[in-house]
Amino acid sequence: MSTPPNLPSLQALIDDLAVQGWSQQPAFLPQSLTAELAQECRSRAAAGELAPAAIGRAAGQAIVEGIRGDRILWIEGGQSAACEQFLDAMEALRQALNRQLFLGLEELECHFAFYAPGAYYLRHFDRFRDDDLRTITVVFYLNPDWLPEQGGALRLYLDESRSLDVLPEAGTLACFVSAEFAHEVLPASRDRLSLTGWFRRRSDNVL
Repeated sequence: MSTPPNLPSLQALIDDLAVQGWSQQPAFLPQSLTAELAQECRSRAAAGELAPAAIGRAAGQAIVEGIRGDRILWIEGGQSAACEQFLDAMEALRQALNRQLFLGLEELECHFAFYAPGAYYLRHFDRFRDDDLRTITVVFYLNPDWLPEQGGALRLYLDESRSLDVLPEAGTLACFVSAEFAHEVLPASRDRLSLTGWFRRRSDNVL
């Protein structure tokens, strides 16, 4: 059974992207689904299924703890009922973005991300220099009762003088144009869980 996103939040997200290139929407998915996803992330982490995240791509990938300290598990269809509902909701978002913003988004790549206390990810862009297919970044947070003093914000650099801190509160979806906004994950004093993904556009290369 699919779980649609909060429809007012969906439209607000699309309007935000059209105007400013980023959006922050609380309560984007039902609380029950968010809790199921959080439990799955914790269970898989406890079972050792999450691996240290690398930077770079293809042959240039490397694990550099001084830059990035999260552990991840890529999500695939059929992995679990909760993940399937999440992917269904992201598919609804993909279709809405294509329908209203004509982005040509073709697929979503997505993983669980688990930051232990003190882990962080330094300032970076999500689009690779030699691969420009990542178009829209989405981050869905799984942490109930998060307090500002616990840290762990997503810091989004809006321009040279302004930044926005998004707390990783359960149910919040952060979304932004991948190529336009540098960002970082600040260290937290407690475990920090999310689902992080990228909508990829079609390649211009036609064989």
